[in-house]
Amino acid sequence: MSYYPQPSTSYSPPPLQHPIPTHPPTAPPEPPATPGSPSGYMRFTSNPTSPGQQYEQTGGYNNPQFAQSQWQSFGAVPAGVGAVPVPGTQPMHPGQPNTAPGFSFPSPWGVNDATAQMGVQLGRSAVAAGQDYMEKNFGQHYLPLSALKHQFNVSNQYVLKKLQLVLFPWRHKPWTRRVQRSDAQDVVGPPRYAPPREDLNSPDLYIPAMALVTYVLVVAVQTGLKKRFNPEVLGLTASKALAIVIVECAVVRLGCYFLNIQSTGQFIELMAFGGYKFVGIIATLIAGMLGVGNMLYWTVFVYCFLANAFFLLRSLRSIVLPDPSASHSAPLTHGQRSLRVQFLFVLAMLQIIYMGVLVQV
Repeated sequence: MSYYPQPSTSYSPPPLQHPIPTHPPTAPPEPPATPGSPSGYMRFTSNPTSPGQQYEQTGGYNNPQFAQSQWQSFGAVPAGVGAVPVPGTQPMHPGQPNTAPGFSFPSPWGVNDATAQMGVQLGRSAVAAGQDYMEKNFGQHYLPLSALKHQFNVSNQYVLKKLQLVLFPWRHKPWTRRVQRSDAQDVVGPPRYAPPREDLNSPDLYIPAMALVTYVLVVAVQTGLKKRFNPEVLGLTASKALAIVIVECAVVRLGCYFLNIQSTGQFIELMAFGGYKFVGIIATLIAGMLGVGNMLYWTVFVYCFLANAFFLLRSLRSIVLPDPSASHSAPLTHGQRSLRVQFLFVLAMLQIIYMGVLVQV
């Protein structure tokens, strides 16, 4: 009978051995106390170089590129900290700004002085180009910007005498405009007229503009007295008045084109002549507001119409019938002259239609 070992009923694993911690023979040194000045910290991210090597590599502490690169890495000088002392330089005084040698503060928004000056020059060039374009393409024929100053060159004495001339033009002489010629101006060139301040016969835009505004206000007051005022009355009245003046100027230009009249004058001068009618219209509206009666009201209207027609007839004569010696043009034939005189009377008679529409409130 052979012997077979019986399997053991219990099995225990080998005991676990935990690592035994080993302590350094000496305790780590205590961290240094916080120094009172930043010079006590010594922190390095790489092997420090000696001052001599750094001086040789950068070309000296006074090198502008070195100083600018160091300050640009931070973006700005820290507040409350003075400039870093550099060998060979004088210390900063309290009243002086803390800037490093060869360094200038960066301009705000990343724009330096050269870029700002270039932008200003480009802006001025663009404005000048725009003014030249408007003057050549728009203002030369319709609304010359250079003539606005000439049209508003008036005085108090001129305004009073001009209003008197518009309302009582019967005995005024002469009606020719005063011509100014400088030494540098060509004799055969276009005449240069005197400003309204110096010449009573010169058209201006001051009186027509003020008369237009006054006309709109008088119409607003009259509609208010009739209990029919509405804010839209101001805009509608101004639009109607401007439309009539523009239509009148277009009729004058169209007639001058068909009659082959070269010296039609500037469009702005025609608007000035057409704007004088508002003086008589204001007088008529004020007479109606005073309740003088229909008979006296229409009498004032007819007188203002005749005065404005006569004033326009004599003022436009220099445009429709220019003096051959002054305009250096060929003399007119009898047929051409008669047609132009008839055209002047048509323009004068059309004033009753324009003024009749404007006095209707």
